[in-house]
Amino acid sequence: MIILRPSVVFGPEDEFFNRFGLLARYSLALPLFGGGVTKLQPVFVGDVAQAAVQAVEGPATSGATYELGGPEVMTLRQIVEFVCQTTGRRRIFLDVPFGPASLLARATEIAQSLSFGAFPKALVTTRDQIELLRRDNVVSAEAVAQGRTLAGLGIIAEGVEAIAPAYLYRFRKSGQFANSRLA
Repeated sequence: MIILRPSVVFGPEDEFFNRFGLLARYSLALPLFGGGVTKLQPVFVGDVAQAAVQAVEGPATSGATYELGGPEVMTLRQIVEFVCQTTGRRRIFLDVPFGPASLLARATEIAQSLSFGAFPKALVTTRDQIELLRRDNVVSAEAVAQGRTLAGLGIIAEGVEAIAPAYLYRFRKSGQFANSRLA
């Protein structure tokens, strides 16, 4: 058995970058749970898929846990700033401590339940999500040293800046060609 443990997974239909893009489209302020200092190492879904193939067919070590992270470590604040910059949105960032964030998450879970799913999914934050943000989610130095990473599987990780703008354009005011000029 081989375990693959990815950080936050991103790609065209992700529930992370797209959620912040949607929130930036409709909200004047964006919450930064825990002050936005949690470190994440977003990993592209295609790289995770390649790792799964390597786990089945390639050089992966049986019984090992592979920690999968992209090439850059970013704080939650940096990720939200990236989404806003990419989508051309200027928003206020609200630092929300974990205590109030847990209460807010509970309230959105209740609203989702009472509305039989009619409460907007983009506004739902779960207590589990808040709990996950209490700790950094990055590849450990031990995994790097032992080669239990994407690089250890021979995979060159794709970065957020190389992939995410290709699908975040839909959250720009004028779509994909918002920054284009006619010659």
